[in-house]
Amino acid sequence: MKKSTLFATLSLVVIALLSSCGGNKVQQQMPTANFETMKVTIQDVTMTTKYSATIRGRQDVDIMPQVSGTLTKLCVTEGQKVSTGQTLFIIDQVPYQAALNTAEAAQKAATAALATAQLNYDSKKKLFDQQVISDVELQTAYNALLSAKAQVAQANAQVTNARNNLSYTVVKSPSNGVVGTLPYRQGALVGPSIPQPLTTVSDNNQMYVYFSINESQMLNMTRESGSTEAVIGAMPEIKLMLVDGSEYPHPGKVESVSGVVDRSTGTMQIRAVFDNPEKLLHSGSTGNVVIPTTYKDKIVIPATATVQVQDKFKVYLVDKDNIAHEQLVTTEPLSNGKEYVIKEGLKVGDVIVSEGAGMLRDGQNIKPNKD
Repeated sequence: MKKSTLFATLSLVVIALLSSCGGNKVQQQMPTANFETMKVTIQDVTMTTKYSATIRGRQDVDIMPQVSGTLTKLCVTEGQKVSTGQTLFIIDQVPYQAALNTAEAAQKAATAALATAQLNYDSKKKLFDQQVISDVELQTAYNALLSAKAQVAQANAQVTNARNNLSYTVVKSPSNGVVGTLPYRQGALVGPSIPQPLTTVSDNNQMYVYFSINESQMLNMTRESGSTEAVIGAMPEIKLMLVDGSEYPHPGKVESVSGVVDRSTGTMQIRAVFDNPEKLLHSGSTGNVVIPTTYKDKIVIPATATVQVQDKFKVYLVDKDNIAHEQLVTTEPLSNGKEYVIKEGLKVGDVIVSEGAGMLRDGQNIKPNKD
């Protein structure tokens, strides 16, 4: 039993050795594969990067009523263009007009009482000068005069307040723009605490477009430019791709960069402004911002020369004996999908495999087809 087991084991070893030798022989007989190669140089390259963006009116104003009451009239329709001071809504004015009338009547009564108090004080003053009355009576008349003046001041304030409340029943547009949705209709009870605004007036002559870039990109740009202000000044005109895939005909310009990093996303918000003469852009829409970035004196290699393994990139250096060796490289965070800008791992004069790097293995002998 032991002899047969030993014989079987030896047979397997012999077969494995023969297979291994045969495999090596076959491998040695395989022809050397041809690969395109290139010599590493430096150049200037412009790449474009897309960022998801949201569009807002330069001034989106929520219209909230300042007094409570029933909507008696809607003076605009959804999507209508309005100008500053134009009437949008009218709230029931009857109770506020009555309050104003009452306040004005009280004002007149207080004014009359003040005139009477003034006459009384003047009379008492003459009698006091003639030593007919005591200073207590004079002081009493003076206090009554002060009280009458206070009543007039209070009545004036009530009139002002009532007049303001009446004016608030006519809701006007605070700016030029376009009327948004109208969630409340005639007869609805509205007030300062309603959950939704009466409408939103959006100034859409110019539109703000917001997008975000990661903190490391912003840090790199700041280091290259020297300051955030310099980054904004150096940014080229940007393009906007609309939701239907078309390109917006007017370029935009970056206006500001948020000074705070969003902790949840690790990004910083950038705001660009676009002219909107044809009113193609609407507040609340989305799109993609396209930003060109120019790199000067950089090593640029084709994407076909790289192999990505998780978050790392490698290329194959070709030595003088035409043997390919793996080399890890660090790329810039931006890419156009066809080329990569190399930060570390290569130097001018290196020869690398430019196409088909994914089919290579470390130490493989190749036959280069030089570009």
